[in-house]
Amino acid sequence: MAGLKMGFSLLDFLLFLLLCWVVASESSAISFYENYNVTWGFDHVFSLNQGGEIQLSMDLSSGAGFASKLGYGSGFFHLRMKLPDKDSAGVVTTFYLSSYGNNHDELDFEFLGNREGKPYTLQTNVFANGVGNREQRIYLWFDPTANFHTYKILWNEHQIVFYVDNVPIRVFKNKRNIGVDYPSKPMNIEVSLWDGDSWATDGGQTKTNWSYAPFKAHFQGFDISGCPVQNSDVQQCYSSKYSWNLEKYWKLGPQEQRSYDNVRKKYVNYDYCSDRPRYPTPPPECLHQ
Repeated sequence: MAGLKMGFSLLDFLLFLLLCWVVASESSAISFYENYNVTWGFDHVFSLNQGGEIQLSMDLSSGAGFASKLGYGSGFFHLRMKLPDKDSAGVVTTFYLSSYGNNHDELDFEFLGNREGKPYTLQTNVFANGVGNREQRIYLWFDPTANFHTYKILWNEHQIVFYVDNVPIRVFKNKRNIGVDYPSKPMNIEVSLWDGDSWATDGGQTKTNWSYAPFKAHFQGFDISGCPVQNSDVQQCYSSKYSWNLEKYWKLGPQEQRSYDNVRKKYVNYDYCSDRPRYPTPPPECLHQ
């Protein structure tokens, strides 16, 4: 009996430790309000789980958006997202980095909704010194409306990599040596939910079905792995004291390269580099990938 009692006591103790760990983890999670501010559609933004989750809502009157309080000069940025479900044609959900002012830099995740039963399109784009038009589009290998998934942007002075659940889906290398501009301005994190039915689905032919409104997108993971910039001094953000600037992040590793090649082979449905009617002569970065 003594051994049995000891077993139960040990089990109770282990359960207590597990409960303490869960409570501590939840209490230590970064609240939305520590690093972000709502920027528009204030009455269409809802805080859940004490700021651990944010819901953006869109109806005929408005969408909504939020942005980081600080600008960053490099980083490994991430956000967990669950996209609007059912009939989401015309609905655009975005997670991107952007500088302010003229000749801006920008790194985009744009999730383009579709009719119920048809897949979302994930469009990425890169702007440098005000020049964009570098769209790539993929279909995802999962339903992004069913659960949360993690989307990341690695940005250092060597490369920009877009990730979906740790799988690289796009790489943009620093090709300044051949005259290609590369994002170098301080950028804020921006997130939004808005009506893009003039272009988002089937080139704007498929419109938003407002009978399904409000459309809702959910976000988690508000800690930021980035180098905050003050006085526009980005040089300090290239320091090796930041892990994402270490040499292993200058190019994809062997396993990452295999995963990337698989995405390129199976899931890409548009790449500006291959669009000859649009670019009879491919842009220079496309010739030196």
